[in-house]
Amino acid sequence: MNLPNKLTMLRIILIPVFIIVLMTGHYYISAIIFIAASVTDALDGHIARKYNLVTNFGKIMDPLADKMLVISALVCLVELGDVPGWMVIVILAREFTITGLRTVAAAQGNVIAAGWSGKIKTILQMIAVPALLLQNWPFELIGFPFAEIMLWASVIMTIVSGTEYVIKNKSVFSM
Repeated sequence: MNLPNKLTMLRIILIPVFIIVLMTGHYYISAIIFIAASVTDALDGHIARKYNLVTNFGKIMDPLADKMLVISALVCLVELGDVPGWMVIVILAREFTITGLRTVAAAQGNVIAAGWSGKIKTILQMIAVPALLLQNWPFELIGFPFAEIMLWASVIMTIVSGTEYVIKNKSVFSM
């Protein structure tokens, strides 16, 4: 297993640690864990491209690890009363749709790699979650709802990227 794939696996391993820390009320420590896990996403992609270490495992598991991390965080934040459930349902619906699309494509011998709109969606989510975990710090000092804006931006980008993936890969559904 190469370094980028090890970083992806580290991100997956950090998910239960993150959940336990968050659900025991340690918002700031969970934010640090979430940010560290998010940094592995940036690192694994950069290293894979720079050193030509892109693998089918990475193409599939990297976006899946991102989804598991973000969805775990958002579901916990719903449970804690910090995020509206309907927003997480929209995000989950998109993620299940795209994962299903990728699964059908893989059965046909094709790999659908993450596109730019999906990457932007993930970046927005990975900004929104720590902002929510940090309870909008330091922006609450000036009354700016940064965390809420990032959450809304991520939901909007979730819809846009999901629509783009379905339209771009609609031929997968016809087979």
